[in-house]
Amino acid sequence: VRGLGLGSWVLGLLCFCLLPFTFYLPVSLAAADGVRVELPASNALRVENWRGSVKIEVWSESDVSVTAMIDGATPKSSPVIIERTAQLLKIGVARQKPGTPPERVDLLVRLPERSRAEVVTSSGEVDVRGVPAELRARTIKGDIRAEVSANSNASVAAETVSGQIDSTLTATTPAVSARIFHTTLGKGRNLLSLRSERGRITLVSTDSQIETASSAPSPASVSLPQQDSQPATEETRKPPTLVGADRGTGAGTPATPLSTPEEIDEGDIVRVDTELVTVNMSVIDRGTNRGLVGLRQDDFKVYEDGVPQQIVNFDSASAPFNLVLLIDLSGSTQDVVKLIREAALHFVNAARAGDRISVITFSAAPVIVSPLTNDREALRQRINAIEKPQGSTRLYDALGFAIDEVLKDSKNSRRNAIVLMSDGLDSQLPNVTGDGSQLDYRELLGRVREFDGVLYTLWLDTETEYSSLSELDVQPETFDLAHDRMKELADAGGGIFYEVEALEDLAGAYERVVADLGTVYSIGYRPANKQRDGKWRAIRVAVARPNAVARGKRGYYAN
Repeated sequence: VRGLGLGSWVLGLLCFCLLPFTFYLPVSLAAADGVRVELPASNALRVENWRGSVKIEVWSESDVSVTAMIDGATPKSSPVIIERTAQLLKIGVARQKPGTPPERVDLLVRLPERSRAEVVTSSGEVDVRGVPAELRARTIKGDIRAEVSANSNASVAAETVSGQIDSTLTATTPAVSARIFHTTLGKGRNLLSLRSERGRITLVSTDSQIETASSAPSPASVSLPQQDSQPATEETRKPPTLVGADRGTGAGTPATPLSTPEEIDEGDIVRVDTELVTVNMSVIDRGTNRGLVGLRQDDFKVYEDGVPQQIVNFDSASAPFNLVLLIDLSGSTQDVVKLIREAALHFVNAARAGDRISVITFSAAPVIVSPLTNDREALRQRINAIEKPQGSTRLYDALGFAIDEVLKDSKNSRRNAIVLMSDGLDSQLPNVTGDGSQLDYRELLGRVREFDGVLYTLWLDTETEYSSLSELDVQPETFDLAHDRMKELADAGGGIFYEVEALEDLAGAYERVVADLGTVYSIGYRPANKQRDGKWRAIRVAVARPNAVARGKRGYYAN
């Protein structure tokens, strides 16, 4: 069946039950709504297309509909793969075999409103119509366009590294960079998060007028010219870069006077039990970008959905931490392991005396080098004995394991932090050799959001030393995806994402982490709103210091 122009094929049909399956979208069958697949109970799905665009439409049906358009010669077998487990629905396009004529594959995916979706492309465009419960779209070079209604009841965030943002929506959060945009529509319960490394992001209002809660709205349209990146030289190369320090991560506006609450910016979801909400945040001076220490409980005021809350727990920045150093050793040579040992020893020496430290290494499986301990000499001996583990890279499994270990061994009087060092290349990712993690990335991201602590990620750039000889090797877009996921994990964990250009810079990055941990305050309160209705609760914090900026998670779902 031909459609959508010469050489385009509309593919579809069938409705599937809840049993786990892997299915190749048939080439010869067609239906108006495409193939229909039932969401798992988690409502989670991932759409990944390295060969074309993805169009997302939110509809009133309860199933997911998938339609594919193929430009080029009619394929002998379908490139579209649908996989379903009890936790996740995956919709993907198989990579093209070397030596075959190029085929572009575009996907149209219709989602139920309850969906929690992730969409990833390389140079392909992403077009979004409507906002489900959660949608995160990521591209490398592809443009992103989203049509949003004022009735979406959504938190909308957009970020580009070197592209540009155009919006007819009005920002409700003061812009700290022209490449970062945020607005809240209604209660902001749903989430629309858009990020492109080099593409254009366009936000379009489907209503004649968008009302916002901002008393001082930002300009309605933000646009920047493209900038060409320049290669680093010996003169321009710098120590590990704190990504976000000048692009808005952790940025805000001065929090004085206290009558004007400031939102903790660009975090995600805090852990909340039935009575107590705990928020970990670092406070920095906007002018110097240095952490503020010595603050007291009466320097803070907390607001939930604009309502003042009574602080019942407070830990100053000097309170000790349980620190877990999680180190990726997959693919490391003995020389590399030696450098990693030296950097880990540097971390131990830089940590405060009251902090307990654990070290876990991983490749195919996590290895506990040391449980949580204050014995620095025992730590040094165990770090010096670190050997390279064998096997593929199971990063997601290792991080899930580390979260479990912290929660198992932590004391109620302690605060928790995990510091992850990796290039992000879990063997789940395309063309990364070996068996990948059993824990899916979306499930891991949810666990990080619920983690009662802070997660810092240090992304090691291994792409510069890697040569791709064929399409079967790891491609640049996979390195980019690994980079983005490491950043997303830090955002979800309320910590900071660092880019480390070389292993020689790792010790300096660890020092920065320790310094930042020395500025983290922990605040606990029992919400005045006792309802557990599953709705989003926005947290705002005011700090009684000029130029003070609070950085941490910005809300939670009241489940």
